[in-house]
Amino acid sequence: MIDHLGFAVSDYEQSKIFFSKALAPLGITVILEVNDWAGLGKNGKPEFWLGKGGTVQGHLHVAFVADSREQVRQFYAAALDAGAKDNGAPGIRAQYHPDYYGAFVIGPDGHNIEAVCHQAEP
Repeated sequence: MIDHLGFAVSDYEQSKIFFSKALAPLGITVILEVNDWAGLGKNGKPEFWLGKGGTVQGHLHVAFVADSREQVRQFYAAALDAGAKDNGAPGIRAQYHPDYYGAFVIGPDGHNIEAVCHQAEP
Protein backbone atom coordinates (compact mmCIF):
# COMPACT_ATOMS: atom_id res chain seq x y z
CA MET A 1 0.00 0.00 0.00
CA ILE A 2 2.83 2.43 0.81
CA ASP A 3 5.80 2.65 -1.57
CA HIS A 4 8.04 4.64 0.75
CA LEU A 5 8.05 6.93 3.78
CA GLY A 6 10.29 9.90 4.51
CA PHE A 7 10.70 12.62 7.09
CA ALA A 8 13.10 15.42 7.99
CA VAL A 9 15.49 15.00 10.89
CA SER A 10 17.24 17.60 13.03
CA ASP A 11 20.72 16.04 12.69
CA TYR A 12 21.19 14.10 9.46
CA GLU A 13 24.48 12.36 10.32
CA GLN A 14 23.36 11.37 13.83
CA SER A 15 20.04 10.01 12.52
CA LYS A 16 21.69 8.15 9.65
CA ILE A 17 24.10 6.48 12.08
CA PHE A 18 21.32 5.70 14.57
CA PHE A 19 18.96 4.13 12.03
CA SER A 20 21.80 2.25 10.31
CA LYS A 21 22.79 0.63 13.61
CA ALA A 22 19.27 0.08 14.96
CA LEU A 23 17.89 -1.44 11.75
CA ALA A 24 20.92 -3.56 10.83
CA PRO A 25 19.57 -6.63 12.71
CA LEU A 26 16.50 -6.46 10.45
CA GLY A 27 18.67 -6.52 7.32
CA ILE A 28 17.89 -2.86 6.58
CA THR A 29 20.78 -0.72 5.32
CA VAL A 30 21.42 2.62 3.63
CA ILE A 31 20.89 1.95 -0.05
CA LEU A 32 21.06 5.43 -1.52
CA GLU A 33 21.99 8.97 -0.47
CA VAL A 34 20.74 11.92 -2.49
CA ASN A 35 20.97 15.61 -1.54
CA ASP A 36 21.40 14.98 2.20
CA TRP A 37 18.67 12.34 2.26
CA ALA A 38 19.36 8.66 3.02
CA GLY A 39 17.14 5.92 1.69
CA LEU A 40 17.20 2.75 3.80
CA GLY A 41 15.73 -0.58 2.80
CA LYS A 42 16.31 -4.16 1.70
CA ASN A 43 17.04 -5.83 -1.61
CA GLY A 44 18.14 -2.60 -3.28
CA LYS A 45 14.87 -0.69 -2.67
CA PRO A 46 15.00 2.36 -0.40
CA GLU A 47 11.66 2.51 1.39
CA PHE A 48 12.48 4.55 4.49
CA TRP A 49 13.93 8.02 3.88
CA LEU A 50 15.34 10.57 6.30
CA GLY A 51 17.14 13.80 5.65
CA LYS A 52 17.78 17.51 5.93
CA GLY A 53 15.94 20.43 4.45
CA GLY A 54 12.47 20.16 5.87
CA THR A 55 10.53 20.81 9.00
CA VAL A 56 11.01 18.16 11.66
CA GLN A 57 7.51 16.77 12.27
CA GLY A 58 5.91 15.98 15.58
CA HIS A 59 6.60 12.56 16.97
CA LEU A 60 5.83 9.76 14.54
CA HIS A 61 5.39 6.04 15.05
CA VAL A 62 7.22 3.86 12.53
CA ALA A 63 7.14 0.05 12.77
CA PHE A 64 9.57 -2.18 10.88
CA VAL A 65 8.88 -5.84 10.09
CA ALA A 66 11.14 -8.36 11.77
CA ASP A 67 11.40 -11.90 10.42
CA SER A 68 11.73 -13.40 13.90
CA ARG A 69 11.39 -12.59 17.56
CA GLU A 70 15.15 -12.82 17.82
CA GLN A 71 15.45 -9.99 15.29
CA VAL A 72 13.11 -7.90 17.46
CA ARG A 73 15.39 -8.49 20.44
CA GLN A 74 18.48 -7.67 18.36
CA PHE A 75 16.85 -4.47 17.05
CA TYR A 76 16.04 -3.38 20.60
CA ALA A 77 19.60 -4.00 21.85
CA ALA A 78 21.16 -2.32 18.81
CA ALA A 79 18.88 0.71 19.09
CA LEU A 80 19.64 1.19 22.78
CA ASP A 81 23.35 0.80 22.03
CA ALA A 82 22.98 3.49 19.33
CA GLY A 83 21.51 5.92 21.86
CA ALA A 84 17.76 5.25 21.80
CA LYS A 85 15.59 5.46 24.88
CA ASP A 86 13.50 2.47 25.93
CA ASN A 87 9.80 2.75 25.12
CA GLY A 88 8.81 -0.90 25.58
CA ALA A 89 11.06 -3.94 25.90
CA PRO A 90 10.60 -6.90 23.55
CA GLY A 91 7.50 -8.88 24.33
CA ILE A 92 4.03 -10.03 23.35
CA ARG A 93 1.43 -7.30 22.81
CA ALA A 94 -1.67 -9.53 23.03
CA GLN A 95 -3.99 -6.53 22.75
CA TYR A 96 -3.11 -6.49 19.02
CA HIS A 97 -3.11 -10.27 18.49
CA PRO A 98 -1.70 -13.32 20.31
CA ASP A 99 1.54 -13.48 18.28
CA TYR A 100 2.31 -9.74 18.10
CA TYR A 101 5.89 -9.55 19.38
CA GLY A 102 7.32 -6.05 19.39
CA ALA A 103 9.85 -3.69 20.91
CA PHE A 104 9.72 0.10 21.00
CA VAL A 105 12.41 2.77 21.32
CA ILE A 106 12.50 6.55 21.10
CA GLY A 107 14.92 7.71 18.40
CA PRO A 108 16.99 10.90 18.06
CA ASP A 109 14.08 13.23 17.22
CA GLY A 110 11.64 11.66 19.66
CA HIS A 111 9.97 9.33 17.16
CA ASN A 112 8.59 6.00 18.44
CA ILE A 113 10.45 3.34 16.44
CA GLU A 114 9.28 -0.27 16.60
CA ALA A 115 10.32 -3.67 15.32
CA VAL A 116 7.54 -6.24 15.18
CA CYS A 117 7.24 -9.91 14.36
CA HIS A 118 3.76 -11.35 13.71
CA GLN A 119 4.90 -14.98 13.64
CA ALA A 120 4.25 -17.52 16.36
CA GLU A 121 7.27 -18.77 18.26
CA PRO A 122 8.54 -21.91 16.46
